[in-house]
Amino acid sequence: MRQLYFLIALLLTGFTAVKENDIHEWRGRDRAGIYQENNLVKQWPETGPNELWTIDDTGDGFVSPVFTGDYFYITGEKDSLTSLYCYNLDGIQQWKTALGPEWMQSYPGTRSAATIAGDLIYAGTGRGDLYCIDRNTGKMVWSKNLQRDFQGVLPLHGHSEAALVDGDRVFWTPGGKEYNVVALNRFTGEIIWHNSGFGERSAYNSPKLIRLPSKDIVAAFSAYHLMGFDAETGKLLWSQEQDNYPPEKRSPGYGDTHSNTILFDKGSIYYVEGDGNCTVRLDLSDDGNSIKEVWRNKRLDGFMGGAVKIGDYLYSSASSSPNLFSLNTVTGTLCDSLKSGSGALIAADNMMYYYTQRGEMILLSYDNGSLKKV
Repeated sequence: MRQLYFLIALLLTGFTAVKENDIHEWRGRDRAGIYQENNLVKQWPETGPNELWTIDDTGDGFVSPVFTGDYFYITGEKDSLTSLYCYNLDGIQQWKTALGPEWMQSYPGTRSAATIAGDLIYAGTGRGDLYCIDRNTGKMVWSKNLQRDFQGVLPLHGHSEAALVDGDRVFWTPGGKEYNVVALNRFTGEIIWHNSGFGERSAYNSPKLIRLPSKDIVAAFSAYHLMGFDAETGKLLWSQEQDNYPPEKRSPGYGDTHSNTILFDKGSIYYVEGDGNCTVRLDLSDDGNSIKEVWRNKRLDGFMGGAVKIGDYLYSSASSSPNLFSLNTVTGTLCDSLKSGSGALIAADNMMYYYTQRGEMILLSYDNGSLKKV
């Protein structure tokens, strides 16, 4: 049974209240992996922070909790059924809602973080189904079935995606031939638009919203393409193929895992997709209708764990050489590395937090591309 250790709560000297209508989502504001909390502890005791409490009855999964200020939400699988849980910051359960059947084949358990927008929560399962739940009561508002409603296709290890919300829309990637990427009315679940993309299955990817003066763009990966859609109309504006596997060698599990959400900063898109083109910078045209590749770096080939961009440096882990790396985003060259294994990375209050696949939490400082364990 999975145990959840919320060590990060120990590092806060206070919680800043947020507006009710703010969106709380995967990897924080703008999905950038950089959190706004401050006054965090800069030096941990030699044995690490003291544990305040533990929750050990949510079931199995690979998901992150999402905090709203006074509460947090997380999914878990028990007896092949996914449930969504609401807890307060003392770890006391407020409500529990059964969603539906969970993925029980390879790596069974939940794998999609919830997205909270106003009074509604959007949560997906490894079977690709999407649920809308009332945040205050835990009651179901609407649901969509991947295969029945979208003729979707599941990837090899189950669907993994944190729903993207903007205005009155929620975006989802069913991976079907016709309904490849969809925008739904987030209050009713009705389809606003759908695009067939390249007709490829989904890629374990949580999409990103890029805001430009002229338009908003939804950037999402399918199995072998990064795609940019007009968020209002659903028109496919541009794409980039992930060309590490030629078409004749493509099959489920080969070149189709693109778990890291892209980053966007000052007109440029950055992504780290080790099962694709690895680490890439793309410059987006001012009107958002085209992209141009600036550089690639094959050594930074992380499959998952996310990336953080601070100033002119990008930080992420690799897979072929399981280290944490820093990379200069102007030149595309590596700057520094730490032999710490592969893991998941976030940043807050001028520090970084690195949770390795060995189950070790590491506190890091950084300075213009240099990395140091604290």
